[in-house]
Amino acid sequence: MKKYITALVAGMAAFFAAFTGVFGTLDSTAGDVLYHKPADVSKKIKIIKIDEKTLDRYGEYTDWDRGIYADLVDALNISGETRPAVIGFDVIFASDKNSETDNRFAEVCGRYGNVVCGFNYVFTKKIMQDENGDLFVNNLHVSDVVTPYESLAANVSQGFVTALLDESDGIIRKAFIRFTEEDGTVSKSFSSAIYEKYMDFCGKTAVYPTDEASMLLRYSGSASEYENVSLCDVIDGKIPAEAFDDCIVLVGAYAPGMMDAYYVPVDRGQQMYGVEIHANTIQAFIDGKMLSAVPKWADGLIAAVIAAVLVLVCEKLSAALTAVTCVGTAVLKLVAGGILFNSGYVWDNLTVPVMAVIIAVYFIVLHYYKARAAKMSIEKAFSKYVAPQVVKEIAKNGNYEIRLGGENRDIAVLFVDIRGFTPLSESLEPEQVVDILNSYLELTTNCIFRHGGTLDKFIGDATMAVFNAPFDTEDYVYKAVLAAWDIVQGGNKIEQQFVERYGKHVGFGVGVNCGPAVVGNIGCDFRMDYTAIGDTVNTAARLEANAPRSKVYISDAVYEQVKDRITVEEVGEIPLKGKSKGVFVYSVTGINE
Repeated sequence: MKKYITALVAGMAAFFAAFTGVFGTLDSTAGDVLYHKPADVSKKIKIIKIDEKTLDRYGEYTDWDRGIYADLVDALNISGETRPAVIGFDVIFASDKNSETDNRFAEVCGRYGNVVCGFNYVFTKKIMQDENGDLFVNNLHVSDVVTPYESLAANVSQGFVTALLDESDGIIRKAFIRFTEEDGTVSKSFSSAIYEKYMDFCGKTAVYPTDEASMLLRYSGSASEYENVSLCDVIDGKIPAEAFDDCIVLVGAYAPGMMDAYYVPVDRGQQMYGVEIHANTIQAFIDGKMLSAVPKWADGLIAAVIAAVLVLVCEKLSAALTAVTCVGTAVLKLVAGGILFNSGYVWDNLTVPVMAVIIAVYFIVLHYYKARAAKMSIEKAFSKYVAPQVVKEIAKNGNYEIRLGGENRDIAVLFVDIRGFTPLSESLEPEQVVDILNSYLELTTNCIFRHGGTLDKFIGDATMAVFNAPFDTEDYVYKAVLAAWDIVQGGNKIEQQFVERYGKHVGFGVGVNCGPAVVGNIGCDFRMDYTAIGDTVNTAARLEANAPRSKVYISDAVYEQVKDRITVEEVGEIPLKGKSKGVFVYSVTGINE
């Protein structure tokens, strides 16, 4: 149930992020960098630029005599058969300057009939009231209109050149097709007016990619990619007029100081001149290419499904596979975005990749804490049985599974018991008996752990330990004998304390055997013990039962493995209950250093 709740939460978060466009400008920027790449520019669109070369020739363009523009139009229209389809001036001829040359320019434009001039809307923000009486902010309130001078306006087609900048970062991602003023007046954009005149020249009907008043612009060229020449070179005849035959010719600013450059998606960090943006817009009209935004609800639904499925999938994976899956999902989402972009659609770019990263981090952290919890569980489970160094090894490997079942292993088994404990306990107070037991058990446990043994269990006043389980232990038989010897030696030291405290002698008998046994968790799912069973264990118990106070009895199997490192006395063969043949036993008398 928990994983489904997590998946639901992730899905809802993804839907909200995509539907509301929470990443805003950052998302748009990602789309610009990833997908907006220049394509092939139309050879039918050419730019005559008012560049620094032209400015050096004619001076500041605001001071130009309009006879220069009249000469340009005359130079381009050399005959009825050789002429541009459209000449578009991305220049605002706003006021009279020289009546003679102004009228000449207007007359020349009217004579050829293929000129489009720009005018400019001055937009401001204004609080307005809609038809329901609700207030809203109109970002496109027309506060002023700057139009060509009267005689020119009467002889040319017009379109407004005002750019549609993204409010968040000032990048031009949209293009106007038309604009409806508050009084209902509909005006064509500069690019639309040129497009319609060009289609009329070609004998075709202008069809826009959308019925909306603006569209997401799909750029075909980057800065300086459209064919461009200096205006002064055209007037001087250095560029033959035939080069512009049947073409759309755009005339506009192409110098930094003319304040007509903008940031666009295809040239991150580099500005594009307004006349080039018009060229891209016109080509988008001609090619019928635009970008359509995927509906926000669809964006949200797609992101929600991907996020929810990712949670359900990653819940079953390892940390490494989780990272690979989430990164793969993010990459596939971005690849799919590229495919959609090339098909004319844009959608939310960042929600799925960001959610994939968040989900990856969540599950990797979760895996870490689960592994840490499992490690602590293992440490807790085995700290009661095995030496601290063994616990650390188990925790470091982290691959021990606590479950029912066992395995066949060669082990050494140690049994130790208090001699005469029953009559001893009858003659002492309960608190005194507990004190003796605690001291004894602390001694045996420390000795077993010191030599890498596993504390199997306490059986009344007896202690059982195994060596070489659950993990392999080097020289485990010798270590079992060392633990037994330390128990006896330690017992001799604490015996004096019990004599002084309670007037009682306390001694231990120890038995050690080695051989094969079944080792593992014995019991049921809700209650199990880690132990060893088999003949090897039974023999060790019998050795301990026969060992006198302060003696360590070992079997001949143990003796054969450690005989060069200990001193012993032969005890002889001892019969064992349930076995037809006895075991030859040795009593350890010393450890060779």
